[in-house]
Amino acid sequence: MSLSVTVAGAQQEVDPGTRVWQLFADDPQVIAARVGGDLVDLSRELADGDEVEPVEMESPDGLDILRHSTAHVMAQAVQELFPDAKLGIGPPITDGFYYDFDVEVPFTPEDLAKIESRMKKIIKEGQKFSRREISDDEARTELADEPYKLELIGLKSTAGGAAEGASVEVGEGGLSIYDNLKRDGSLAWKDLCRGPHLPTTKRIPAFTLMRSAAAYWRGDEKNKQLQRIYGTAWATKEDLEAHLHRIEEAQRRDHRRLGTELDLYSFPDEIGSGLPVFHPRGGVIKRAMEDYVRQRHIEEGFEYVGTPHIAKEGLFYTSGHLPHYGEGMFPALEIDGGDYRLKAMNCPMHNLIYRSRQRSYRELPLRLFEFGHVYRNEKSGVIHGLTRVRGFAQDDSHSYVTPEQAPAEVAHLLNFMLSLLDDFGMDDYYLELSTRDASKDKFIGSDEDWENATKVLEEVATATGLELVPDPGGAAYYGPKVSVQARDAIGRTWQMGTVQYDFNMPSTDRFNLEYVAADGTRQQPVMIHSAKFGSIERFMGVLVEHYAGAFPPWLAPVQAVGIPVAERHVEYLERLAVRLRAEGIRFEVDDSDERMQKKIRNAQTQKVPFMVLVGDKDVEAGAVSFRYRNGEQENGVSLDDAVAKIVAAVRERVQV
Repeated sequence: MSLSVTVAGAQQEVDPGTRVWQLFADDPQVIAARVGGDLVDLSRELADGDEVEPVEMESPDGLDILRHSTAHVMAQAVQELFPDAKLGIGPPITDGFYYDFDVEVPFTPEDLAKIESRMKKIIKEGQKFSRREISDDEARTELADEPYKLELIGLKSTAGGAAEGASVEVGEGGLSIYDNLKRDGSLAWKDLCRGPHLPTTKRIPAFTLMRSAAAYWRGDEKNKQLQRIYGTAWATKEDLEAHLHRIEEAQRRDHRRLGTELDLYSFPDEIGSGLPVFHPRGGVIKRAMEDYVRQRHIEEGFEYVGTPHIAKEGLFYTSGHLPHYGEGMFPALEIDGGDYRLKAMNCPMHNLIYRSRQRSYRELPLRLFEFGHVYRNEKSGVIHGLTRVRGFAQDDSHSYVTPEQAPAEVAHLLNFMLSLLDDFGMDDYYLELSTRDASKDKFIGSDEDWENATKVLEEVATATGLELVPDPGGAAYYGPKVSVQARDAIGRTWQMGTVQYDFNMPSTDRFNLEYVAADGTRQQPVMIHSAKFGSIERFMGVLVEHYAGAFPPWLAPVQAVGIPVAERHVEYLERLAVRLRAEGIRFEVDDSDERMQKKIRNAQTQKVPFMVLVGDKDVEAGAVSFRYRNGEQENGVSLDDAVAKIVAAVRERVQV
C-alpha cells in the first residue's frame, strides 16, 4: 500500500519506508526539508499525508543547517585536539556560527589553525550525521562528563530563553543526540542537538575559523567565562571569498578607527564606557546634522521644546518605563530625600507639556520635537563605538492626533523620514513592522487597540510601495512600530528611524491626556512617537562607515583646502578664502612648511572633498586647479567657477 505525500505543492505516491532524500535524489542542492513546516533531516522517514518542501543549501534555512553542522565538526575537532575541553553551546548565527568551550587555557591563533586543519580532515572523511532520540535519563548518563549539557537538559522547556543559542540543542519535547559516524559505522563523536544537519560532513563546501573570544556561560556575567570560537561557512568557495572581502571592507570602514584617524570623536576611559565626546571636526558634522534636522522639523510643522535629563522616579512608573523597561534605566539618584532617574526616553516629559493646559481638537495634530539627551544602561558587552552607547541624543518627536488623523500622520512621518535618508545618501531601504507577541506579558493594552494600531501602521507602510518585513514580538510595550532598515554602501542593514503608534500613554491610567472635541466632549488623543535619525551618535557612526569617512561636501568637516605651490601663492588663496567663507564654506589654507605633495597627501588622508591648488600660472590667469579625492585633477578653473562649483556641491548635497 502506497503513501500519499505532497512535494513542493504536487501530490505524489511513494512506498512505505521512503526517506525524504529519495524525493530529491537528483538535486544535490537539497540538503534538508520542511515536513509539515518543521525542518527535518533528509533521512527522515515519510508518513502518509506529509507535506514536504525542499531546503536548498543557499537558502536561509539551508545556510543555518550548513553552519550548525560546521559548528559540530569544529567541536569534534576541538575535543580531539583538546580532550579535556567541555562543550557549551554551538548555534548558527548571522553569516556564521560559534561554539563555546570550557578549557584551561584560552585558544591562540595557532590553536585555531590546528583546529581548522583537523576540521578539514573530518570533512574529507565524509562522516554521517545520524540522529537518534533519547530520554532525559539516558542523555544524562551518556553526557555525564559534559556538565553544561546536563544543565541544558534540566532547562530544556525554557532553553530558548535560558541561554542564547540553546534552542538548537534542547527545547520543549524530547531530546535527541547526533552521532558522527565513520564510514565503517563506528562512532567518531556525538552531541546533544535538535538538528537537522547535513547528510554527511563532506557536504560542507567552504568554511574558515575567524577568531576566539571570552563569553560567559548562558550570557550571564555571574557564570563561568568560557572560550568561544567563531567561524563562517558558505555554500560555495566564491561566497566565502565574497564574505571575507566584505569583512575586510567593513574593517576599512570601521567608524571607531576612522573616528581616530579623522579626529572626529573619542571614548575616554575617564568618562566611562559608551559615553563619547566629539572633537572639533566631529562637532562640525554633528552640528550640520542637528541644523539640518532641526530646520526640517520646523518645515514639517513641529514645535521645538526642551526637557531636563532627570526626573522624579514616579514619572517613569506613570509612563510604564520602570515596570517594563527598568533594566534599561540607570539606578536611582537620591536628591532631597527623593529618588530621581536619568531619563531613557523623552516621551513622558512631552506628555507633561501636552497636559500643561487644555487642548482643543483645532490644535491637533500637535507636534513636539527636541534633541533630547537620554541614557540607557546597556551591558558593557554590547557597547560598540557610536552605534551602541549609553548616552545619546535623539531627534525625538511626538505627534498628538485624533484617531482619525493617525493614518495621515504616520504617512507624513514616514515620508519625512525617507526624504531625510535620501538627503544623507542612504537611499536603499525597506520597512519592518514590529508587532506584539500576545503570549508575552510585557505588552500592555487591549487586543482591540493593538489590532487597530497595527492595522494603521501596516496599511500606511504598504502604501509606500516599499518592501515590508514582519517582526513578530518586536514591538515596544506600549504599541507597534514601523522602522526603516537602510542598507549601506557595502550592503549591511542598519535600523534607522522609527514610527510608533501609542494608545497607552495618553490613557486615563497613564497620563490622562485629553482634547476637547468639536461636540464639546473630552476625548483621548493618539500619541505617535518618531525619531528620524534614531540617535545622532548612531546615525553618525553609520554615515562614517557608509562613506568610509569620505563625506559629501555638505557634511565634511573641511569642505575645501587651499594648497599653494609656493609661499607666494598663499595671499591669493586667502583672498579666495574670504569669498568662500562668505558663502558659508568651511575652507582652510594649508600654509604649513610641508612640500606641496605632502600637503596633497594630508588632504587626501583627511578625505577633504575639494583641494584647490594654486601656482604662478593660476595666479596669472585668475584661476585655480581642482584636485579630487580620487586623484583626478581639473586645471584652469576660473575663480568664479571654482566658487560656484564648491557652493553648488554643498547646497545640493551631492557627493564628489
